[in-house]
Amino acid sequence: MKYLPRRLILVGLCVLGFAVIIVTNNAQAISSPENNTLNWGLVNLLTSNQAKTISKLHTSTLPPPAKQDPCLHCHIAGEEKGLWTPTLRWAIFGTVGIIFVFGIVRESTIWRTRAPWKSLITRTSEWIDERYEISNPLNKILSKPVPQWQRRWWYCLGGLTAFAFVIQGITGIMLAFYYKPTPEAAYTSIIFIENEVYLGSTIRMIHHWSANFMIVLCIAHMLRVFIMGAFKPPRELNWVSGVLLFIVTLAFGFTGYLLPWDQRAYWATTVGTEIAGSLPIIGDPALILLRVGWNISDLTLSRFYGLHVIVIPAITLVMMGLHFMMVRKQGIMKPL
Repeated sequence: MKYLPRRLILVGLCVLGFAVIIVTNNAQAISSPENNTLNWGLVNLLTSNQAKTISKLHTSTLPPPAKQDPCLHCHIAGEEKGLWTPTLRWAIFGTVGIIFVFGIVRESTIWRTRAPWKSLITRTSEWIDERYEISNPLNKILSKPVPQWQRRWWYCLGGLTAFAFVIQGITGIMLAFYYKPTPEAAYTSIIFIENEVYLGSTIRMIHHWSANFMIVLCIAHMLRVFIMGAFKPPRELNWVSGVLLFIVTLAFGFTGYLLPWDQRAYWATTVGTEIAGSLPIIGDPALILLRVGWNISDLTLSRFYGLHVIVIPAITLVMMGLHFMMVRKQGIMKPL
């Protein structure tokens, strides 16, 4: 009797799936253009001249078939009809099939081994730990009690900054699927992302605002550390690594500003590189290094794109790992 609710849920899912399929098939049958086709069986009963005349009239009144773009974006945008019917079928029957197969495997395993069922995650973790023995080091790292005073929101600013970096990475990968880092196609690809890609404008705005959010959180985290005196010995290197991470965060924003390749991005990059060029001694080499010459060109765009998606993320990951290791080793300074 204890398995009765599961079976009822499984039967209910099957009935719901069949009902959805019947409704979608009826809707397609009603909206299909097959009702406008010519009954050639009746035409064959007529004379050949009459059949030719009816065929010409029928073909002349029908519009020519529309050209269909096989691009996946056109399907996602809704330009093709009936896209979600096979998707819905696969989702329903696939889910029901997976549940059915999982139930058979689980019950047969319990019957065969006469032991309680272990989840797949538990089995996988035990299999990995049996070979690499990583559970003990992970327990030492993760199983550390957190005092009550460390649970206040201002102690979470560093973690929120790291979370904003994760959002930047995910949305940046999504945008990189459509962005073209060439002067001829960069701005056009941005317009395509904004207007044509499904949820493209949303992803770009999340990327934009999370970048600003990351800079604000980084500044707030540094202010909290400075006000509470957490930069004092023995945490000097924590402070130095945090300052370097803040500089890298600003470099993220600066290199990403040129990528749209519009007027605002062009002149903002011009001003920013000229500021770097005004530094004493290293000004001219810094200007040439950033612009790949004395003027902003297509090579400047390629360099900024490479810095933005490869070099700076790699440096950030390494420095964040070192920063977290030092914080984890020395702990958080107690409040004043």
